[in-house]
Amino acid sequence: MNPSSPHAATATRPASETRHDTTTPRKPRQRKKTAYRILIPTLSITLVLVIVLSTSIGTIPVTPIEAAKIILGHLLPNMPWMTDGSLTPVQDNAVWQFRLPRVLLAALAGAALALAGALMQAVVHNSLAEPYILGVSAGAGVGAVSFIVLGIGVSTLGIGASAFIGAIIATAAVYVLARKNGRIAPQRLILAGVALGSLFSAVTSYLTISTDAQNVYSIMFFLLGSVSAATMPQLILPVIAILTVGIFALTQSRALNALLIGDDAASSLGINVNKLRTTILIAAAFLTASVVSVAGGIGFVGLIIPHIARIIVGSDHRRMLPIALLAGAAFLAACDVLARTLAAPSEIPLGVLTALIGAPFFLWLLRRDSADSVGATR
Repeated sequence: MNPSSPHAATATRPASETRHDTTTPRKPRQRKKTAYRILIPTLSITLVLVIVLSTSIGTIPVTPIEAAKIILGHLLPNMPWMTDGSLTPVQDNAVWQFRLPRVLLAALAGAALALAGALMQAVVHNSLAEPYILGVSAGAGVGAVSFIVLGIGVSTLGIGASAFIGAIIATAAVYVLARKNGRIAPQRLILAGVALGSLFSAVTSYLTISTDAQNVYSIMFFLLGSVSAATMPQLILPVIAILTVGIFALTQSRALNALLIGDDAASSLGINVNKLRTTILIAAAFLTASVVSVAGGIGFVGLIIPHIARIIVGSDHRRMLPIALLAGAAFLAACDVLARTLAAPSEIPLGVLTALIGAPFFLWLLRRDSADSVGATR
């Protein structure tokens, strides 16, 4: 063999260089695994601290230590050091009956929306997709507003049930319109969601301006998203949705990973792509409906959190989904703290605050994707 030929250069390359080339691509994966191991306990601790901090904020003075003591006292009633009599019943009720349910609902809503966003982005093949692209929020708004406008009342349970029914109807309509030749077309799904969302929003606007002035405030506060009136029973539906969909999604993580490389490649691996996409979309809609029915319209969480989780720990859904759940919970719980404190004694609706954070993030993603598309055509 001629020593000056390219083949000879390759053959005589030192073994150490060859090993270095094969191990280099593994370093980013190793870093993402390390980040995953660090983030799980870090986000868990952060979530607990945010919950304790949130329960200590309010007109009735309670320190974070006292708030933690009240919560643990209810969870561990047989511990004598938890009931030393230093806390008043008013403080106990403020923390346990009012502040704790709202921060827990905010955390559950954030976890559910982040999980729904991650699932939608995987099956729709669109990095800008998020739960509200389905029109589920707008459908829930129609249900809730109809309940109020019809004069049935303003009970939280009734509004929540009506919102959930509206969300399910919207999901079914988008699902039917998105089918083409017996399959779910991702782009058709997005267009159907945008069109129906606009239609439902128009109906909501008409109902709002045609009702009595005394109902307008309740309608607008629900549509903009809030957890201020949260109660413990309202946590049941989001908990069921997160546990059910979360476990199912983790069992389908390998199939979701396969979808990232294309439908044909996933089908070659024996995955029923159409069935998987349909099931995941229904699951994402159920998650979103469970949140909207009790917390109103809270947008952009399903867009922001999955992207950040994907950047830090990678696209492997076995790692990304747990991080998205915890990060979504901590993020929206922290947003609720800001909503209560930034304009105190007034309160900023959660949907407004998440939009202020999420809209610039959305524009950044849109610009980045546009730049990538231009670079790819050069």
